[in-house]
Amino acid sequence: MKIGVLPNIDKKGAAAAVEKMGKIFKSMDVEAYIPDNICASDYIHLPERQVFEVADIIVTVGGDGTIMRYGKLAAKLNKPVLGVNAGRMGFLADVEPNDLESLKKLKDGDYTVEDRMLLNVSVVENGEEKFSQVAVNDMVITSGFISRIIDIKAYFGNDCISYRADGLIVATPTGSTAYSLSAGGAIIDPLSENICITPICSHSLSARPILLNKDTVVRFNAYSLKRADVFLSVDGRRTPAIRPTTDIIVRKSKYTLKLIRLSNKSFYKILSEKFKEK
Repeated sequence: MKIGVLPNIDKKGAAAAVEKMGKIFKSMDVEAYIPDNICASDYIHLPERQVFEVADIIVTVGGDGTIMRYGKLAAKLNKPVLGVNAGRMGFLADVEPNDLESLKKLKDGDYTVEDRMLLNVSVVENGEEKFSQVAVNDMVITSGFISRIIDIKAYFGNDCISYRADGLIVATPTGSTAYSLSAGGAIIDPLSENICITPICSHSLSARPILLNKDTVVRFNAYSLKRADVFLSVDGRRTPAIRPTTDIIVRKSKYTLKLIRLSNKSFYKILSEKFKEK
C-alpha cells in the first residue's frame, strides 16, 4: 500500500500530526509519500503531483478547505481521500488528532468509501468556455459590495426564475451544511444526489431554496442595476468578474469525491456533534 499525505502546515497542530502519522505508517510497513517542500521524517519526498500519481490513498491534514483543495485532483484521478482534522469544524474529516492510531485500519481495508456528488461550473462568453472548475461544496454568485442587491436569472431549459438578492448559492449535498445552511438552505443527506439553490438575503418574500434533480442543468446570468461588480466563487475561490452577457452553467460533475470513513458514525450523529450548541 502507498499512502500520499497532503497537509496544510499552516494549521495549528498539523505539523505534529504529520510527524506522528509518519511513525504510524512506518510501523505499518507501508510506503508514505509527502510533497518535497515539506520537512517531515519517515516519508518519501516527491513533487506534489507525483504524490497523487503514486499513492493508492490520499490523506489530507488540515480543515475542510484542505480536503476540498486536494479532493478535486484526487477525484479526477479516482483516488480515495481520508481527512485528518486540524481545523475548527472539520465536518468532512473523519480522523481527529487524538485518534491517529485508527489509521492502521487502512492497511487491513477496515473502512468504507462514500461517493460524494460534485458540481461542474462553467463560465461561457459568446459560446466559448472561459473557465471550468469542479465544486465540492458550492458555487456562489455575489456582488462586490456589501448589501448591494444584484439581479440573477436561473434558466431551466426554456423556463426562468428571477432573483433579486445579495447573491445566490448553488450547493452539493456535501455543501448543504456549509454556506448554504447559513443562508437558510436545507440540510441534505451527503449520499443523495441533488443540487440546492439558496438565495442570499433575497429581496422577495417568495424566494425559497429549491432542491433540484441531479440531472438538471442550470444556466445563470447575473447583473447589477447599480453597476456593482458581480463575482463568482467556487468553493470559496473567486474567479474574474462576471458580466451581464456571461453564462454560468452548473451541472453534476462526471467525477465523484471518494471519502474514506474509518469510523461507523452516521451522518446524523456527526451532524449532532458538530453543530451542537456550546
